[in-house]
Amino acid sequence: MPSAKIYYDADAQLEVLNGKQIVFLGFGNQGTAQAQNLRDSGIPNDKILVANREDSYAEDARSKGFIVEHDFEKAAAIADIVFLLIPDQVQPGVFNAKFAPKLKSNVTIVVASGYNVFFKLLNFAPTQDVIMVAPRMIGSSVRSLYQKGKGYPCFVSVEQDGTTSGLTTALALAKAIGATKAGAIASSAREETIMDLFAEQALWPNIIMLFREAFNVLQEAGCTDEALCYEMWMSKEPAEIFERAAEDGFIGQLKHHSTVSQFGQLSGSLALDGSAARTHFKEILYNQVINGKFAKHLTSIEADLEKEGLQNPLNELYRRAEETELVQAEKRVRQRLANLL
Repeated sequence: MPSAKIYYDADAQLEVLNGKQIVFLGFGNQGTAQAQNLRDSGIPNDKILVANREDSYAEDARSKGFIVEHDFEKAAAIADIVFLLIPDQVQPGVFNAKFAPKLKSNVTIVVASGYNVFFKLLNFAPTQDVIMVAPRMIGSSVRSLYQKGKGYPCFVSVEQDGTTSGLTTALALAKAIGATKAGAIASSAREETIMDLFAEQALWPNIIMLFREAFNVLQEAGCTDEALCYEMWMSKEPAEIFERAAEDGFIGQLKHHSTVSQFGQLSGSLALDGSAARTHFKEILYNQVINGKFAKHLTSIEADLEKEGLQNPLNELYRRAEETELVQAEKRVRQRLANLL
């Protein structure tokens, strides 16, 4: 497979952002980090506008010195660049109704998730630029690493090059939020979306299932709640393993374990036949993610996701998950710990 192109500070020119009115639609985890990084990179505060309804996020934006506009149509009309950073499931309704009709013909629309672009759920004019600048870190890390003068992984792409300057703008914005210091990776909305949804619908569900069933087997073998919870996750050992994997390699991190652990993990993993898992993963990737089946289902229940109680399908899923013995045992352990404090 060919390697992806990686862009660094030297590939980007902040000057192309001079005089541009930048609007953030949303000021959550990513919005607060990216807006502050832009300002610290030299974008004047009066050229950054936060479009947000009156809520705690708007209060947070004002507390950080940003100008807030509650009228989305007014914000859209003056925007040269729009960061679309509200949750994926509400983007089409808000953007298509309030923003798209008022946007300039040559505006640049920036997404941090490829979801709605890949599934063609947003309305863009053909003359507009649609780019992706997608940090692969939570917002707090995007901010803290910038403040430390360090970079972080980020995907960049041009999904629609209406002005023919899409890549230049994408790289300038990536540099302004601190992403090109470590190297911004050329990607696409398709690639970002299918990897993200695959992890959420195939990889992590299987990991959760494996922990759940391992817990049940060990509990049946006589292990206590306390021992199991701490051994399996509450000690934070899994988090440390993934940190080591990021630093030393997915397999290389095993060398930090005991010889017994290394031998057990390597011999056990190599002996497993992954063909059934591979078939399962392909089924999810092609018949649930890429074909849009999941996206269509999510759109069909969007209104239900705003409901209270068990009428909200997400709440119902939590209810079912919380009935598992793993979760019940964890509750018992945390209650006993609370009683000791």
